[in-house]
Parts: sequence; structure tokens; C-alpha cells
Amino acid sequence: MNPEEPQLTHTVEDGVATVVITHPAKRNAMTAGMWRALPDLLGRLAGDPAVRALVLTGAGDTFCAGADISTLREPGDEQQSLSVRAEEALAAFPKPTLAAIRGYCVGGGSQLAAACDLRFAEEGARFGVTPAKLGIVYASSSTRRLAALVGPAAAKYLLFSGELIDAERALRTGLVDEVHPVGALGKRVAEFTRVLASRSLLTQAAAKEFADGRTDRDEHWAAEARGSGDTAEGVAAFLERRPPRFTYGL
Repeated sequence: MNPEEPQLTHTVEDGVATVVITHPAKRNAMTAGMWRALPDLLGRLAGDPAVRALVLTGAGDTFCAGADISTLREPGDEQQSLSVRAEEALAAFPKPTLAAIRGYCVGGGSQLAAACDLRFAEEGARFGVTPAKLGIVYASSSTRRLAALVGPAAAKYLLFSGELIDAERALRTGLVDEVHPVGALGKRVAEFTRVLASRSLLTQAAAKEFADGRTDRDEHWAAEARGSGDTAEGVAAFLERRPPRFTYGL
């Protein structure tokens, strides 16, 4: 596999899948093939019981500079439908997801980051939502997701202007959850995802659905909890002063 070719690579280690956007010639811009490949890759990882959490990041010092427009000019190749399908697949991933962001997170890159549950950034990262620079109507689902993260006013600022903002402003608006010094992001992401992988996937999966607005699954999750054993294990571990060994999803 040529590391210079545009591709999505992944590893699974200690319960954490790491998906890496790799297109070094164009600041990790997503090609049409990469947009198409992402939902299938996420589907495989979602079904892998060894995966308890997922990290999305970019190769090198850039997260993703958006869509590679040069690969999206062929007839019938619709940029928005490709990116929205990938975004929705990421948002629907049934386990915790975290975007680890260095450098540019722009256009389609910001779309993917917003679809993750959490976003940790390195100082110096730059964020932009840029359809106004191309005359593109941003998808309604993407617009609503952005507004839910940062609020309507900040979403309009980003969408109307296409201007880039720095990591500190992204933190203030809620676009990212944590900002770390250069060189410290990888360690923090590794530490935090180890925590995620050690927690109850039952709790996380239910909380993810509820936080995302699902209102018709209370009975489903109550039944899952009764049959999972995670609650009994969590209580026993607390009383015995030992780490819990949660088994839901295994």
C-alpha cells in the first residue's frame, strides 16, 4: 500500500479503533473514493466486538482540508451526497467516537469532526465551514448538527463567512471539547480513549441515542440493561473496590 495514495487506514488496539485520513499531497482532502469507503469501514468496525471506541484523525499534522474537488467533477458524482452519507454513518456509529484534530479541519473535514461525539484539538488547529466559498447549499442535516454544537449564531457566522477560526475560539463556541499543547494531543487521546474503552458500552450506547434526540427507545434500553449484567457487575466492582469487567457488546 502506497502511503502517498489517498486512503483510509485503520488499526485496532486495546479496544480503540483509529481511522486515519491519509492524502498527504492535498492536506488529507477526502476523495470520492474515500467518501464512499468510509461508511463500509465504519460498518465493519461497529460490528467488531474488540472495538469499544473509535478515533478519527488525519495523517501527519493536518486533520482534513475538506473534499478533493478535483475528484468530484465526473458526471453523476455528487459531492454532497457522498459526504453526507459518510457523515451520517459516522454520527450513527454505535460506540463513542472522538476526532483528534491537528492543523486544518475545514469543509468536509469539519463535517466529519462535527459528526463525532467528541473533538480534541491541538493548539494551532484551524476550523472552517466553507460551502459559501463554493456556492454549495450545506445539507440540512449537517447544518442542524453544527447548530446543535455551537448554537445558531456561531453556526451562521461560520456558514455565512466561510472564515477560519482558531482552536481557542472553537473551544469557546463548543466546536471542540479540549485543546492541548503541540505534542500533547496524542497522549491525551490515548489516555481518554482507554477510559472510554473501560466503561460500560451499555451506558454509552444508550446515552448516545438519548443525547442525540432519540425518544422511542426507553423500553429497549431498559430491557438491554436487565439482560446485560453490566449493572450487577458495576455495583459488585464498586463494593469490592476493583475495576469493573463490563461485558455488554462482547
